[in-house]
Amino acid sequence: MLLINNNVKKKFPKKIKKLSLKQKKISDDFMKYWHSVLHNNYSIVDKFNHEYVVNSRPKNFKNVLEIGAGDGEHLRYEKLSKKKLQNYFALDIRQNMLSKLNKEFKGVNSYKGDCQKKTSFKSNFFDRVIAIHVLEHLPNLPKALSEINRVIKKNGVFQIVIPCEGSLAYSIARKISAERIFKKRYKMSYKWFIEREHLNVPGEIFEELDKFFKILSVSYFPLHIIPLEFCNLCIGLNLKKK
Repeated sequence: MLLINNNVKKKFPKKIKKLSLKQKKISDDFMKYWHSVLHNNYSIVDKFNHEYVVNSRPKNFKNVLEIGAGDGEHLRYEKLSKKKLQNYFALDIRQNMLSKLNKEFKGVNSYKGDCQKKTSFKSNFFDRVIAIHVLEHLPNLPKALSEINRVIKKNGVFQIVIPCEGSLAYSIARKISAERIFKKRYKMSYKWFIEREHLNVPGEIFEELDKFFKILSVSYFPLHIIPLEFCNLCIGLNLKKK
């Protein structure tokens, strides 16, 4: 069962405030810093984010696209052969993240770009598309999902993990983790950052996904036996084209 919050704003694309140069620098720095902190200090959540995707990936796949690939954190869990790495495509909007990925994974095809715009990838090209904590960030989510639908094969698998944004459990967890670290590091309010970053709640994401994809499997974390948002932190899904 999926709990969908229907009392949400559904107008896309959503308007976001333009960042000052200082805010842009802080935003890029924190996203890079948070990835390292999450892996080192909150490994139980980090493991679910990545192991769900690895453990539920199809047995046979060739071409893989990861959107929001960042610094290559997920690639460390994939443990792909050199041949498989040559068929792995990493897309991210932040060059500072991709630079780190390129140093560690030299065989990967990395691209700086926006998944909400038309990409150069061929239609029906990818066996897998991965989006780990990406869809909640996208002001033009419908456009991104349309593009993913274009590039993924008919029998391809779309693997995602999203936060239970707005849930009681997630709000409390963020207060004692990301928000606390942000305030300590930058000595400023966290509000402007998170309001710009986490734009979409699960209900909105599920509704847009339903236009293009059907759910193959779903898993809630940490309370797998209670598939409700308010008491969980993350949701993992495997989807297939309709």
